[in-house]
Amino acid sequence: MDLGLLLAMLMIFIGSYVQSSIGFGLAIITAPILFQISPDYVPAPICLTALFLSLINAYKYKANISMKGLWMAFIGRVPGSIAGGAMLFYVEPQTLSLWIGGIVLFAVIISLLPLRIQPTDPRLVIAGFFSGLFGTSSGIGGPPMALLLQHQEANHIRANLSAFFVVSSLLSLMVQVPVGHMGIKHLYLSLPLIPMSYLGYKLAMKTVEHIDKKTIRVISLVMCSVSGIVAIYAAL
Repeated sequence: MDLGLLLAMLMIFIGSYVQSSIGFGLAIITAPILFQISPDYVPAPICLTALFLSLINAYKYKANISMKGLWMAFIGRVPGSIAGGAMLFYVEPQTLSLWIGGIVLFAVIISLLPLRIQPTDPRLVIAGFFSGLFGTSSGIGGPPMALLLQHQEANHIRANLSAFFVVSSLLSLMVQVPVGHMGIKHLYLSLPLIPMSYLGYKLAMKTVEHIDKKTIRVISLVMCSVSGIVAIYAAL
């Protein structure tokens, strides 16, 4: 087993642990590094892994899912996914690396701002659009929705983001197929990542009540910052 694959599996394990703990973070942490290992890892294998992880988290927190606001986000997600697919078709890998790094650093900055934005219907549509744009083109679709839902109770955040990511991942994968970014080779690349995602989920379920969420958040933001800088540096 080569070092690149081992690193990819480790990053997925860490990202899955973080996402299962706080509701999102898989793609933000993993995408910049996985892209440097191989551009083929982004976005389809990340979307496939996110789909798997979101399904088990949505089932875990199914009692806390509220579809009322999510429908508006889905309305925005469809055109956003199409726009993201167009970006994949026309953008070169080097530019995509810059795009991924920029999205990650933008997400970190937004996470640090003392914002409390209420999830109104128009804002959910806008967040859904940008989630589709970012998620389909880079696998990183969580930040726009997390920004709106971050002040909900912890289990509601995990439940609603997981439910949203299930549908979002399916939409992104459907768009990635015709533009050549989702095929058999991407499915093959995903196979060793999914068991690591499950292990990250299982560890989170055992430790989530015993580890301070602020500590996980700080470590995650540091990792995201490093990953984003690496992606930008590699593209320059």
